[in-house]
Amino acid sequence: MTDSIMSKAATMEIPINSNGDTGTLPEDDSLEQAANLQWSLDEQVGSSRGTRDLQQVMVSGPNLNETSIVSGGYGGTAEGIISTSSIKGPAVRYNAEFNKRISVEGIGSNMHHSSSSSSSMTAEEASRGVAVEKIETVKKWGLNTYKCTKQMISERFGRGSRTVDLELEAQIEVLRDTKKKYENVLRLARALTNHFYNMVQTQHALGDTFADLSQKSPELRDEFGYNAETQKLLCKNGETLLGAVNFFVSSINTLVNKTMEDSLMTIKMYEGARLEFDAYRSDLEELSLGPKDAVAMARIDAAQQQYQVQKDKYERLRSDVIIKLKFLEENKVKVMHKQLLLFHNAISAYFAGNQQQLEQTLKQFNIKLRPPGADKPSWLEEQ
Repeated sequence: MTDSIMSKAATMEIPINSNGDTGTLPEDDSLEQAANLQWSLDEQVGSSRGTRDLQQVMVSGPNLNETSIVSGGYGGTAEGIISTSSIKGPAVRYNAEFNKRISVEGIGSNMHHSSSSSSSMTAEEASRGVAVEKIETVKKWGLNTYKCTKQMISERFGRGSRTVDLELEAQIEVLRDTKKKYENVLRLARALTNHFYNMVQTQHALGDTFADLSQKSPELRDEFGYNAETQKLLCKNGETLLGAVNFFVSSINTLVNKTMEDSLMTIKMYEGARLEFDAYRSDLEELSLGPKDAVAMARIDAAQQQYQVQKDKYERLRSDVIIKLKFLEENKVKVMHKQLLLFHNAISAYFAGNQQQLEQTLKQFNIKLRPPGADKPSWLEEQ
């Protein structure tokens, strides 16, 4: 088609002007027109081919693993195409590892944030639970204190009733009176021990002085010697008696300040339980005399439960007091029988001058004396 157009342009006639002369020919642009036509045709062909290639790429979609690098246009040869499917540079692997690390770190940070927030919520809930528990404890303590104070004032002014066990109350009074008397015995025995210890120390010093004067006074050597031996003998017997009296004091101190005191502590707990029992009993009686609506019945049921709890506590401590008083009486009789016999035999033997009987008394009660020079306790015993 292009060849025919070019041949037609070459055989065109030369136009003649109106005078029949050849004249000046206009600029012959037929060749230029033919070239322009050829260029437009080539452009249409190339555009249609590029459109088809673009449609194919859009339909199939890009594949990074099969991307080709084209050195020329779409109309070029296949020699200028380089496939990138075989070229997997470090950039591709780095991007993949980077994206993977970012995703993992993002998940880890989210999990850490979630765990930390959950742990903080758990700690906050725990602290809140402890605070609520403390508030409830203070509330119960305040209510119990109010009821016990009210009951105590009512009993003090004779308006409230109290639970009384006449037999047990009598035994408690006897114990308290006995404890006071035994404390007086303990105080006097300690005073006797101190005084007698001072006397023994004086006798020991006097015996040393007589012995020294016996050596320095030839004319009174025998007289000073007799007195020195007598004071030393009295001092020895006095130390033996001090051992017996100290054992007596230690036993009485244990009986008064440990055994009796333990029983009195249980009695104190029993009296507190008795006061609480009467307080809740009075509260239940007051509620029982009031209206019987739904709210009042709920309060009565709660008061009945508290009353039962306090009743069980009161009866348990009452049983404990009865048992302890019984064992205390038996222990008191056993201990005092032994200690009074020891005290009598030791005092009698000492003032009778019977050294053998005094030593036999200590052996009878398994009393061991400290060796001479061991009056002062060691620093380990003082700790």
